[in-house]
Amino acid sequence: MTQSLSQFETAFEQEAAMERRRRGQLRQRAANRSKARRIQSAEQRGKVAFGSLFIALSLTVVTVVVVMFETLAWLMA
Repeated sequence: MTQSLSQFETAFEQEAAMERRRRGQLRQRAANRSKARRIQSAEQRGKVAFGSLFIALSLTVVTVVVVMFETLAWLMA
């Protein structure tokens, strides 16, 4: 009886230690997934911001060139 109780306690302690390690691993995996999502989100926002900036600069260049040539044509006429 004493030996079986001791074996039961040992098995329980081992099981508890395995469960703690498993929970720690799950917590670490969740943290890694969360970090990966944050990185991916930041990259996506960066791409959108760069695209918006590129479009704005392109429109500005086109507008300035058109206005400049219109003004030049008006001055020459």
